[in-house]
Formats: sequence, structure tokens, C-alpha cells
Amino acid sequence: MKKKPWQRHGSSDSGPAERKDRPRHQGNADEPDSISHDWVFGLHAVEAVLKHNADSVQQLLVLQGRSDQRLLPLIERATRLNISIREVDRATLDEQVGGVNQGVAALCPNLKLERSEGFLEQLLQGLSHPALLLVLDGVTDPHNLGACLRTAEAAGVDAVIVPKDKSALMTPTVRKVACGAAESVPFIAVTNLARTLKMLQDNRIWIMGAAGEAEQSIYATDLKGPLALVLGSEGKGMRRLTREHCDHVFSIPMAGEVSSLNVSVSAGVCLFEAVRQRK
Repeated sequence: MKKKPWQRHGSSDSGPAERKDRPRHQGNADEPDSISHDWVFGLHAVEAVLKHNADSVQQLLVLQGRSDQRLLPLIERATRLNISIREVDRATLDEQVGGVNQGVAALCPNLKLERSEGFLEQLLQGLSHPALLLVLDGVTDPHNLGACLRTAEAAGVDAVIVPKDKSALMTPTVRKVACGAAESVPFIAVTNLARTLKMLQDNRIWIMGAAGEAEQSIYATDLKGPLALVLGSEGKGMRRLTREHCDHVFSIPMAGEVSSLNVSVSAGVCLFEAVRQRK
């Protein structure tokens, strides 16, 4: 009988050795503790959590009959890490995790990706280069937040900062859309955004905000030093108090009739203009 991919042994792929002392979760996939907010789903998101936070993974669910070349490396990595793997049908997988799961999901009940203000201060002290931070004020759509995280990771951002209130926070959907960036870019949720911006200024970081009505273009703005780029929601932009804490505001030139860009697109424009100037 042909073995399943996770039943094969002696893989030549170099990677972390199997941890034989790791307890294997033997519960049923329908257990009450397998609730939706504990799941990381999607190929890139599961790959990232296995790479960066494998200790948090309790179980891997894979779609019955799927063992293609995109999924097989995840199964082999989970096998080496002695993580329980279960085949389930499409209905069970969709019921457990929801969303577009791409046939794989990881149960991570202890995964904590949101960092605190204290972590941010430690991060700033340890940087050996001018800081590049992305601050999102009032971005409530998890798809937009996930896309911003993905863009931030690609641009080499040191951390993404959001307020705890009136903002999207880390969810399975955010992780899925971020395509693995949620596990590699520090995500910091702060109690008081204005206070955090003041702390950044005290650490000699310039606060630059994007505002559609600003007269100066981003392309005429110096983005080379220690920098926190602040973007608000699409409709309302930055909140008043957030804008008051900006050292400077700029706009993205718009040639068409559309009045504003999607926040994740704006993040890409702003971050990669900063990257261009820094190089």
C-alpha cells in the first residue's frame, strides 16, 4: 500500500529535526477547543507559522486526496516536527476554518502575534539602521490590513503599528491575506496611538502622514531618515489627534478622477518611495 506523504521517513531535505518529546494532539477535528480563531489557513500562512512559530502548532489539517508539490513541503516539515496531521474532507475543513483555506490549516491555540508598546521600545533600541515603521490609523478591514502587512514585509519595514481600538487586529483572515508576512513583521497594537507617536518622536523618529489635501507631494518629501509613515482609513483619513502628532504631511499625486487609493496601495506607494530614496 502506498504511504501517505506524512508517513514517509528519512527525507533528505535539510530542516529542523523531529522533536520526539513533543506531545501529539490526538483529538478529533470536531473537538470544541478547535475554534475558528485558533486556525491559521492558506499555503503561505501555514508555511510561515511552521517556519517562525512551529511550537504554537498543535495540529495540521489537510484536504483529503491533496498531496501536490505546493502542499507536500508543508506536510514533510510538519512530519519532521512531530505535529499531528489529519486528512479531512472539504466540508469539514471549510466548517472548521472558514475562508479560502487552499486545502490546509494549522491549529495554533497559543499563537500570539500582537506585540506591546514595550516590545516596540526594545526593537527601536536594537536597530542598527534608520527605522522604517508603518502606522495604520483606523484601518478596520482585515483584508486591507493583511495586504498592508504583506507590502510592509516586502519593503523591509521594522514594525507595523495600529491602535487597539477601532482597528483591525490579527485574525486568521489577516494572516491568510498577508501570505506569511504576519509571522515575520512585528505587529504592534497600542493602547494610545498619540502617546506612541510622541514616544517615537522622543526617539528622534520623524512622523510623516499621508493626507490627500496636503500640498507637498510624497516625491518632494525627504524619507531617508528614521521614519514612521502614517496612513489613515480610506474614507476619513487620519484622525485629528493623529494628524496633530505628525511632523509633516504629504499627498500622493492623483491624475485621474478617483479621489483616493486603497490603503494597501497607498502603503505600497509610500513605502517603496522611501525604499527608493534610501537606496
